[in-house]
Amino acid sequence: MKPDQLLEEPDWDSLQHAYGPAGDTPGLLVQLLDDDPEKQAYALSQIEMSVLHQGSIYSSTAPAARYIAAILPAKATLAASESAYPWDDRERPLRAALLEWLANFAESATYQGADDPDVQACRAVLPEIYTAALPYVDDPDLTIREAALSVVTALPDLADARLFERILASSTDRRERAAAVFGLGAIGADASGLLQDADPAVAVCAALTCPDNATATRLILEALQDPATADGWFPEPLPQFDGWFRFTLISAAIERTETFEELLPAALAVVPLGSGYTVDSDWGPLLAKAFPTPFDGKLTPAQRQFLSAIAEHDRNWGQVANPLIWLHKAGLPETREELRTLTRS
Repeated sequence: MKPDQLLEEPDWDSLQHAYGPAGDTPGLLVQLLDDDPEKQAYALSQIEMSVLHQGSIYSSTAPAARYIAAILPAKATLAASESAYPWDDRERPLRAALLEWLANFAESATYQGADDPDVQACRAVLPEIYTAALPYVDDPDLTIREAALSVVTALPDLADARLFERILASSTDRRERAAAVFGLGAIGADASGLLQDADPAVAVCAALTCPDNATATRLILEALQDPATADGWFPEPLPQFDGWFRFTLISAAIERTETFEELLPAALAVVPLGSGYTVDSDWGPLLAKAFPTPFDGKLTPAQRQFLSAIAEHDRNWGQVANPLIWLHKAGLPETREELRTLTRS
Protein backbone atom coordinates (compact mmCIF):
# COMPACT_ATOMS: atom_id res chain seq x y z
CA MET A 1 0.00 0.00 0.00
CA LYS A 2 1.27 3.47 -0.89
CA PRO A 3 2.13 5.95 1.87
CA ASP A 4 -0.76 8.27 0.97
CA GLN A 5 -3.21 5.42 1.32
CA LEU A 6 -1.74 4.51 4.70
CA LEU A 7 -2.46 8.05 5.85
CA GLU A 8 -6.03 8.06 4.54
CA GLU A 9 -7.05 4.63 5.81
CA PRO A 10 -7.18 5.18 9.60
CA ASP A 11 -9.63 7.49 11.35
CA TRP A 12 -6.84 9.28 13.19
CA ASP A 13 -9.19 11.36 15.34
CA SER A 14 -10.53 8.15 16.86
CA LEU A 15 -7.03 6.86 17.63
CA GLN A 16 -4.97 7.74 20.68
CA HIS A 17 -1.36 8.61 21.47
CA ALA A 18 0.38 9.66 24.68
CA TYR A 19 -1.30 13.06 24.75
CA GLY A 20 -4.83 12.16 23.69
CA PRO A 21 -6.50 11.96 20.26
CA ALA A 22 -4.03 11.34 17.43
CA GLY A 23 -5.53 13.78 14.94
CA ASP A 24 -2.22 15.65 14.71
CA THR A 25 -0.25 12.52 13.75
CA PRO A 26 -0.88 12.51 9.96
CA GLY A 27 0.47 16.06 9.66
CA LEU A 28 3.63 15.09 11.53
CA LEU A 29 4.08 11.98 9.39
CA VAL A 30 3.81 14.03 6.20
CA GLN A 31 6.31 16.51 7.63
CA LEU A 32 8.91 13.73 7.73
CA LEU A 33 9.23 14.25 3.97
CA ASP A 34 9.52 18.04 4.17
CA ASP A 35 12.37 19.72 2.29
CA ASP A 36 13.55 21.37 5.52
CA PRO A 37 15.72 18.99 7.64
CA GLU A 38 14.85 20.91 10.80
CA LYS A 39 11.15 20.33 10.19
CA GLN A 40 11.87 16.65 9.52
CA ALA A 41 13.76 16.34 12.80
CA TYR A 42 11.02 18.14 14.70
CA ALA A 43 8.36 15.86 13.22
CA LEU A 44 10.29 12.75 14.18
CA SER A 45 10.84 13.98 17.73
CA GLN A 46 7.11 14.66 18.11
CA ILE A 47 6.24 11.23 16.74
CA GLU A 48 8.69 9.63 19.16
CA MET A 49 7.11 11.48 22.08
CA SER A 50 3.52 10.78 21.11
CA VAL A 51 2.92 7.48 19.34
CA LEU A 52 5.86 5.62 20.96
CA HIS A 53 6.32 7.59 24.17
CA GLN A 54 9.09 5.90 26.19
CA GLY A 55 8.33 2.64 24.41
CA SER A 56 4.60 2.72 25.16
CA ILE A 57 2.16 1.57 22.52
CA TYR A 58 -1.12 3.23 21.57
CA SER A 59 -3.82 2.70 18.97
CA SER A 60 -1.99 5.16 16.65
CA THR A 61 1.37 3.34 16.91
CA ALA A 62 0.82 0.57 14.37
CA PRO A 63 -0.51 2.79 11.55
CA ALA A 64 2.29 5.30 12.16
CA ALA A 65 4.87 2.51 11.93
CA ARG A 66 3.38 1.27 8.66
CA TYR A 67 3.66 4.74 7.16
CA ILE A 68 7.25 5.22 8.33
CA ALA A 69 8.21 1.85 6.85
CA ALA A 70 6.52 2.75 3.58
CA ILE A 71 8.42 6.04 3.13
CA LEU A 72 11.90 4.59 3.69
CA PRO A 73 12.66 4.54 -0.07
CA ALA A 74 11.69 8.22 -0.47
CA LYS A 75 14.53 10.47 -1.61
CA ALA A 76 13.73 12.95 1.16
CA THR A 77 14.83 10.39 3.77
CA LEU A 78 18.42 10.73 2.53
CA ALA A 79 18.62 14.28 3.87
CA ALA A 80 21.18 14.82 6.61
CA SER A 81 19.25 14.92 9.85
CA GLU A 82 20.15 16.26 13.26
CA SER A 83 18.16 15.19 16.28
CA ALA A 84 15.79 17.73 17.78
CA TYR A 85 16.95 16.57 21.22
CA PRO A 86 19.81 18.59 22.78
CA TRP A 87 21.42 15.43 24.24
CA ASP A 88 21.71 13.75 20.83
CA ASP A 89 24.30 15.53 18.68
CA ARG A 90 24.49 12.93 15.95
CA GLU A 91 23.98 13.81 12.30
CA ARG A 92 22.89 10.99 10.03
CA PRO A 93 20.50 10.44 7.14
CA LEU A 94 16.88 10.70 8.16
CA ARG A 95 16.48 7.17 6.79
CA ALA A 96 18.78 5.90 9.54
CA ALA A 97 16.79 7.79 12.17
CA LEU A 98 13.54 6.33 10.85
CA LEU A 99 15.00 2.83 10.94
CA GLU A 100 16.10 3.41 14.53
CA TRP A 101 12.53 4.40 15.35
CA LEU A 102 11.26 1.21 13.70
CA ALA A 103 13.74 -0.84 15.74
CA ASN A 104 12.40 0.72 18.94
CA PHE A 105 8.88 0.03 17.71
CA ALA A 106 9.74 -3.62 17.03
CA GLU A 107 11.28 -4.06 20.47
CA SER A 108 8.26 -2.52 22.18
CA ALA A 109 5.81 -4.62 20.21
CA THR A 110 7.76 -7.79 20.94
CA TYR A 111 8.20 -7.37 24.67
CA GLN A 112 4.90 -5.86 25.79
CA GLY A 113 1.92 -7.96 26.83
CA ALA A 114 0.22 -9.64 23.90
CA ASP A 115 -3.26 -9.37 25.49
CA ASP A 116 -3.38 -5.65 24.71
CA PRO A 117 -5.23 -5.06 21.40
CA ASP A 118 -2.91 -2.17 20.50
CA VAL A 119 0.10 -4.43 20.98
CA GLN A 120 -1.60 -7.10 18.89
CA ALA A 121 -2.07 -4.58 16.10
CA CYS A 122 1.62 -3.70 16.27
CA ARG A 123 2.70 -7.32 16.22
CA ALA A 124 0.54 -7.92 13.16
CA VAL A 125 2.58 -5.40 11.15
CA LEU A 126 6.02 -6.66 12.22
CA PRO A 127 6.53 -8.78 9.06
CA GLU A 128 5.81 -5.64 7.03
CA ILE A 129 8.37 -3.68 9.05
CA TYR A 130 10.96 -6.43 8.65
CA THR A 131 10.45 -6.57 4.87
CA ALA A 132 10.77 -2.79 4.60
CA ALA A 133 14.01 -2.66 6.61
CA LEU A 134 15.75 -5.70 5.15
CA PRO A 135 17.05 -4.12 1.89
CA TYR A 136 18.91 -1.45 3.85
CA VAL A 137 21.10 -4.02 5.61
CA ASP A 138 23.22 -3.73 2.44
CA ASP A 139 23.00 0.05 2.08
CA PRO A 140 26.23 1.85 1.11
CA ASP A 141 25.85 4.15 4.13
CA LEU A 142 27.12 2.48 7.30
CA THR A 143 24.74 4.36 9.60
CA ILE A 144 21.78 3.18 7.55
CA ARG A 145 23.10 -0.39 7.49
CA GLU A 146 23.52 -0.39 11.26
CA ALA A 147 20.04 0.99 11.86
CA ALA A 148 18.49 -1.54 9.49
CA LEU A 149 20.36 -4.33 11.22
CA SER A 150 18.94 -3.19 14.56
CA VAL A 151 15.44 -3.66 13.13
CA VAL A 152 16.28 -7.14 11.88
CA THR A 153 17.90 -8.10 15.17
CA ALA A 154 14.83 -6.93 17.08
CA LEU A 155 12.73 -9.45 15.13
CA PRO A 156 14.48 -12.79 15.73
CA ASP A 157 11.42 -14.83 14.75
CA LEU A 158 11.69 -13.41 11.24
CA ALA A 159 15.47 -13.19 10.86
CA ASP A 160 17.72 -15.70 9.10
CA ALA A 161 21.09 -16.76 10.52
CA ARG A 162 22.60 -16.69 7.04
CA LEU A 163 22.17 -12.92 6.91
CA PHE A 164 24.19 -12.41 10.09
CA GLU A 165 26.81 -14.92 8.98
CA ARG A 166 27.21 -13.10 5.67
CA ILE A 167 27.73 -9.78 7.44
CA LEU A 168 30.31 -11.29 9.77
CA ALA A 169 32.21 -12.73 6.83
CA SER A 170 32.10 -9.63 4.63
CA SER A 171 32.17 -6.60 6.91
CA THR A 172 35.26 -5.03 8.45
CA ASP A 173 33.31 -2.60 10.65
CA ARG A 174 33.43 -3.50 14.34
CA ARG A 175 29.98 -2.19 15.24
CA GLU A 176 28.35 -3.88 12.28
CA ARG A 177 29.99 -7.22 13.06
CA ALA A 178 29.09 -6.91 16.74
CA ALA A 179 25.45 -6.27 15.80
CA ALA A 180 25.52 -9.37 13.61
CA VAL A 181 26.85 -11.41 16.53
CA PHE A 182 23.97 -10.25 18.71
CA GLY A 183 21.64 -11.06 15.85
CA LEU A 184 22.87 -14.65 15.92
CA GLY A 185 22.39 -14.72 19.66
CA ALA A 186 18.86 -13.35 19.38
CA ILE A 187 17.75 -16.15 17.08
CA GLY A 188 19.43 -18.79 19.22
CA ALA A 189 22.21 -19.62 16.76
CA ASP A 190 25.57 -20.86 18.04
CA ALA A 191 28.12 -18.03 18.05
CA SER A 192 30.80 -19.92 19.98
CA GLY A 193 33.00 -20.15 16.87
CA LEU A 194 33.46 -16.39 17.15
CA LEU A 195 35.06 -16.60 20.60
CA GLN A 196 38.37 -16.77 18.73
CA ASP A 197 37.60 -13.86 16.42
CA ALA A 198 40.59 -11.69 15.52
CA ASP A 199 38.76 -8.64 16.83
CA PRO A 200 38.65 -8.91 20.64
CA ALA A 201 35.53 -6.75 20.78
CA VAL A 202 33.66 -9.13 18.50
CA ALA A 203 34.95 -12.12 20.46
CA VAL A 204 33.64 -10.62 23.71
CA CYS A 205 30.29 -9.83 22.07
CA ALA A 206 30.13 -13.48 21.05
CA ALA A 207 30.91 -14.40 24.65
CA LEU A 208 27.85 -12.46 25.77
CA THR A 209 25.68 -14.73 23.61
CA CYS A 210 27.19 -17.95 25.06
CA PRO A 211 25.88 -18.14 28.64
CA ASP A 212 27.00 -21.67 29.50
CA ASN A 213 30.50 -21.53 28.10
CA ALA A 214 33.58 -21.35 30.35
CA THR A 215 35.70 -19.77 27.62
CA ALA A 216 33.06 -17.08 27.12
CA THR A 217 32.99 -16.29 30.83
CA ARG A 218 36.79 -16.07 30.90
CA LEU A 219 36.75 -13.60 27.99
CA ILE A 220 34.22 -11.39 29.77
CA LEU A 221 36.23 -11.37 32.99
CA GLU A 222 39.45 -10.63 31.11
CA ALA A 223 37.80 -7.73 29.26
CA LEU A 224 36.65 -6.28 32.57
CA GLN A 225 40.20 -6.24 33.86
CA ASP A 226 40.80 -3.50 31.29
CA PRO A 227 37.41 -1.77 31.32
CA ALA A 228 38.65 1.46 29.73
CA THR A 229 39.66 -0.46 26.63
CA ALA A 230 36.35 -2.32 26.59
CA ASP A 231 34.44 0.96 26.81
CA GLY A 232 36.57 2.29 23.97
CA TRP A 233 35.46 -0.49 21.68
CA PHE A 234 32.00 1.10 21.46
CA PRO A 235 32.20 4.76 22.54
CA GLU A 236 28.68 5.19 21.22
CA PRO A 237 26.45 2.54 22.83
CA LEU A 238 25.42 -0.37 20.66
CA PRO A 239 21.69 -0.41 19.87
CA GLN A 240 21.26 -3.50 22.04
CA PHE A 241 22.54 -1.84 25.22
CA ASP A 242 22.47 1.36 27.22
CA GLY A 243 25.55 3.18 28.44
CA TRP A 244 29.17 2.12 28.54
CA PHE A 245 30.01 -1.37 27.33
CA ARG A 246 31.45 -2.25 30.75
CA PHE A 247 27.95 -2.05 32.21
CA THR A 248 26.85 -4.96 30.04
CA LEU A 249 29.99 -6.93 30.82
CA ILE A 250 29.56 -6.41 34.57
CA SER A 251 25.98 -7.65 34.46
CA ALA A 252 27.03 -10.76 32.54
CA ALA A 253 30.02 -11.43 34.80
CA ILE A 254 27.89 -11.21 37.95
CA GLU A 255 25.35 -13.61 36.50
CA ARG A 256 27.95 -16.16 35.39
CA THR A 257 30.16 -16.36 38.47
CA GLU A 258 29.37 -18.11 41.73
CA THR A 259 31.65 -16.22 44.10
CA PHE A 260 32.83 -12.65 44.43
CA GLU A 261 36.41 -13.90 44.64
CA GLU A 262 36.17 -14.87 40.96
CA LEU A 263 35.14 -11.31 40.18
CA LEU A 264 37.64 -9.50 42.37
CA PRO A 265 40.31 -8.61 39.73
CA ALA A 266 37.61 -7.26 37.43
CA ALA A 267 35.86 -5.44 40.27
CA LEU A 268 39.07 -3.69 41.35
CA ALA A 269 39.70 -2.63 37.75
CA VAL A 270 36.19 -1.23 37.39
CA VAL A 271 36.20 1.03 40.47
CA PRO A 272 38.58 3.71 39.07
CA LEU A 273 36.24 4.29 36.11
CA GLY A 274 33.15 4.63 38.24
CA SER A 275 31.60 7.47 40.18
CA GLY A 276 28.53 8.35 42.16
CA TYR A 277 26.76 8.82 38.83
CA THR A 278 27.57 5.39 37.40
CA VAL A 279 27.37 3.34 40.60
CA ASP A 280 24.00 1.84 39.70
CA SER A 281 25.55 0.18 36.67
CA ASP A 282 29.11 -0.62 37.76
CA TRP A 283 30.42 -0.95 41.30
CA GLY A 284 26.99 -0.99 42.95
CA PRO A 285 25.93 -4.36 41.47
CA LEU A 286 29.42 -5.66 42.20
CA LEU A 287 29.01 -4.61 45.82
CA ALA A 288 25.75 -6.52 45.99
CA LYS A 289 27.56 -9.57 44.65
CA ALA A 290 30.27 -9.13 47.29
CA PHE A 291 27.65 -8.91 50.06
CA PRO A 292 24.79 -11.29 49.15
CA THR A 293 23.72 -10.90 52.78
CA PRO A 294 24.22 -7.74 54.89
CA PHE A 295 27.61 -7.22 56.52
CA ASP A 296 27.86 -9.30 59.74
CA GLY A 297 30.91 -7.62 61.27
CA LYS A 298 33.61 -9.65 59.54
CA LEU A 299 35.14 -8.98 56.12
CA THR A 300 36.67 -11.55 53.79
CA PRO A 301 39.97 -10.52 52.17
CA ALA A 302 38.17 -9.95 48.86
CA GLN A 303 35.49 -7.79 50.47
CA ARG A 304 38.14 -5.76 52.28
CA GLN A 305 40.11 -5.06 49.09
CA PHE A 306 37.02 -4.03 47.19
CA LEU A 307 35.69 -1.74 49.91
CA SER A 308 39.10 -0.12 50.28
CA ALA A 309 39.14 0.65 46.55
CA ILE A 310 35.67 2.17 46.79
CA ALA A 311 36.62 4.29 49.79
CA GLU A 312 39.78 5.64 48.18
CA HIS A 313 38.20 6.66 44.87
CA ASP A 314 37.34 10.36 45.13
CA ARG A 315 34.59 10.38 42.52
CA ASN A 316 32.46 8.00 44.59
CA TRP A 317 31.91 10.64 47.25
CA GLY A 318 30.10 13.94 47.65
CA GLN A 319 28.20 13.91 44.35
CA VAL A 320 24.88 12.10 44.64
CA ALA A 321 23.26 9.77 47.14
CA ASN A 322 23.29 6.66 44.94
CA PRO A 323 26.47 5.16 46.48
CA LEU A 324 24.96 5.45 49.95
CA ILE A 325 21.95 3.43 48.84
CA TRP A 326 24.15 0.52 47.78
CA LEU A 327 26.23 0.71 50.95
CA HIS A 328 23.08 0.76 53.07
CA LYS A 329 21.68 -2.31 51.31
CA ALA A 330 24.92 -4.16 52.09
CA GLY A 331 24.73 -3.15 55.76
CA LEU A 332 27.91 -1.09 55.47
CA PRO A 333 28.96 2.33 56.80
CA GLU A 334 27.73 5.12 54.59
CA THR A 335 30.50 7.68 55.12
CA ARG A 336 33.91 7.59 53.53
CA GLU A 337 35.83 7.82 56.78
CA GLU A 338 33.80 5.07 58.43
CA LEU A 339 34.39 2.81 55.43
CA ARG A 340 38.10 3.56 55.53
CA THR A 341 38.19 2.72 59.24
CA LEU A 342 36.37 -0.55 58.62
CA THR A 343 38.78 -1.68 55.89
CA ARG A 344 41.81 -0.87 58.03
CA SER A 345 40.61 -2.62 61.18
